[in-house]
Amino acid sequence: MAGQSFAVAARTGNNPFLRAVAAVSTFAGWCSAAMIVAAVAITCQMIFVRFVLNGSTVWQTEAVIYLVIAATLIGLPYVQRLRGHVNVDLVPLSLAPKPRFFLALLTSILSIALIATMLWYGYEYWHFAWSRGWRSGTVWDVQLWIPYLSLPIGFGLLLLQQIADLVAVLTGTDKPFGLE
Repeated sequence: MAGQSFAVAARTGNNPFLRAVAAVSTFAGWCSAAMIVAAVAITCQMIFVRFVLNGSTVWQTEAVIYLVIAATLIGLPYVQRLRGHVNVDLVPLSLAPKPRFFLALLTSILSIALIATMLWYGYEYWHFAWSRGWRSGTVWDVQLWIPYLSLPIGFGLLLLQQIADLVAVLTGTDKPFGLE
């Protein structure tokens, strides 16, 4: 797998949990792509209104910002599933299979702890905005709990995918770091 320039999805085998998480992560990827397409369409509409119709825009810039941020966060599990993140595999490649397995366990557990922390604080931030009725204070005056909801959803789905990756390595369904 090392040296290949294309993404290889994490293996799921016949494990129903891994297959369900893969389906959820793929759906999140499609949602993320739809948000990017919507952001591009809104940007084109904003350019048309400003420069062709010589009108003002009220909500477009804010909507595009929220959509791109949400697309980034909600797309995290899909990128993890495809192993599309930046990957430096010099150390795993140089290790024998058993130490590579333990390094994979260590990095997965640390990643799960970090993502769980981000999920906790993301949920706390979203809940705080929701319970206090925070609004953006712009002309559009969006209720901020709506765009902030992408924090717990994105990190929650990423945590689920990371747990699935750990389960796949522990059950032997997938190799550590995706390396043969």
